[in-house]
Amino acid sequence: MSDIEMQPESENPANEWVRIDSNDGFSYLVKRNVAETSGTMRNMLDPNSGYAEAQTRTCLIDERGIVTEKLIEYMCFKAHYQTVGPKEDIPSQEMQERIPPEIVLEVLLAADYQEM
Repeated sequence: MSDIEMQPESENPANEWVRIDSNDGFSYLVKRNVAETSGTMRNMLDPNSGYAEAQTRTCLIDERGIVTEKLIEYMCFKAHYQTVGPKEDIPSQEMQERIPPEIVLEVLLAADYQEM
């Protein structure tokens, strides 16, 4: 008997990571729970959906790398603060200051499409 216990694929730690690609070749690895803060990605990564993204754990965001990066920063921010109690302060101003004014509209439209 071996000391290593085989885990089902759904409990495999490698299954917890998702790759997000931008349309200009940038790739980002994020935890699955972070990616699933986006309603669109949650649906794409659902194993019962039948989408190729659920099998490959790779999602393409049809946006430039800088816009994709800001979406991912927001997904991390949202995942971190979604369990915060009502009395704790959420530094939303800090998140707003991270987005350069020249791409705000692009980020807003992409976030709307991603259901964030």
